[in-house]
Amino acid sequence: MYNKHMENLTDTIVAISTGSTSGAISIVRMSGKNALDIADKIFFTSKNKKPSAFTPRMLELGKIKTKNFSEQALCVVFFAPNSYTGENLVEFQCHGGLKVANGIVEECIDKGARLATNGEFTKRAFINGKISLASAEGVMDIINAETDAQIRAGYDLLNGDLSKLAYSAQDELTDLLSEIEVSFDYPEEQIEYITKTKTKQRLIELSNKIQSVLETSKTGEIIQNGISILIVGKPNVGKSSLLNSLLARERAIVTDIPGTTRDTIEDSFVINGIKAKIIDTAGIHSTTDMVEKLGVDKAKALINSADIILFVTDSSSTLTEEDNQIFELIKSKEYIKIANKSDISKSLQKEPKTIYISAKTGEGIESLKKEIYSKFASPSLTEGGVIITNARHKQALEESLKNINNAIADIDNQTLDLISIDLKLAYSALGEITGNTTGEDIIDAIFSKFCLGK
Repeated sequence: MYNKHMENLTDTIVAISTGSTSGAISIVRMSGKNALDIADKIFFTSKNKKPSAFTPRMLELGKIKTKNFSEQALCVVFFAPNSYTGENLVEFQCHGGLKVANGIVEECIDKGARLATNGEFTKRAFINGKISLASAEGVMDIINAETDAQIRAGYDLLNGDLSKLAYSAQDELTDLLSEIEVSFDYPEEQIEYITKTKTKQRLIELSNKIQSVLETSKTGEIIQNGISILIVGKPNVGKSSLLNSLLARERAIVTDIPGTTRDTIEDSFVINGIKAKIIDTAGIHSTTDMVEKLGVDKAKALINSADIILFVTDSSSTLTEEDNQIFELIKSKEYIKIANKSDISKSLQKEPKTIYISAKTGEGIESLKKEIYSKFASPSLTEGGVIITNARHKQALEESLKNINNAIADIDNQTLDLISIDLKLAYSALGEITGNTTGEDIIDAIFSKFCLGK
């Protein structure tokens, strides 16, 4: 499967691993069979100790000499197979100017290395058996993370939680296939019956295990994509003030004039590590103003696409027919009733199942955030464990589960050799997660999304 990739492993690759902006420190990484030889030619210590003789994983202070300049730097080496890539690997830590780092890269190339492609260091780690394909995708998820929840999910993927489950399921399928193969040597009816009975029970257990993991994919979508929150209500109930209060900054213009907001205003904030996209809308009411009517129609259209709707009313006055009409639009959706302006309505009797806030003073905002979080928080989100955040992994598990369930449904009426076909297909689908049955085109596509130097 990896013939093309194995040919490329003869190259020594180099790249900047710390991004394309200036900073205090830059790291240049080099990996491959000639990495130590090249490092010996450009890095020198005061005691003339060469990198190939360094103690692994210990930083050494010295000087890098290029054809255009010399640079004081640190060098650390990792000997194969005990490195990130599984190959001899060298890292230079230099001053953080891009000119300096690029000069070191150019010198390594002059001495026989080549510039790495995107994600090639991690790709080599995968090819050399240091990490699974799913773990490699966890690296990318951590790099691209915008929230704490995304970091945690990426780390669990990197740590191999999903890969362990896939490998375990593959081992179970291999064991079952072995027992089926053995039963072919003993074609007695009783032997086949016993084999079918045991196989069916074990497949049911495996199916339940995969199904329970698949059920976390909804939580995974929340972690990766966040939730969408829509603020609706009639004009002048404080929708824009609520937006500003949730964002903890002045994002929307707030006045006492009804209809100030005529179009949607979008922004985002984080609740307990989960990204929330929030949309403030024009006040929903009857109007003859053409521009305002467009805003009202847009607000109504967004109701169907929102994950959670914040229905805002004015607690300083009684509910109106406009409030009731808006509630009719959203009552079949996931919503939270909010009574704003509680700072001027302390004496009014409170409505049940309503959160009272003052967007002006901030009163009740934290309670509202907790209520929003409770609407989408699930045991898999709060308790941790394997969570499916990647559409490719979800598809692989679904394909595996389909074939396992096909085997369960047919096992009483089909011969074991036909059942084994379903089990082999299930095994292959699980291999799309670990990478042991994944084609080169998929592997190339995954690693092409990585940044240079990782």
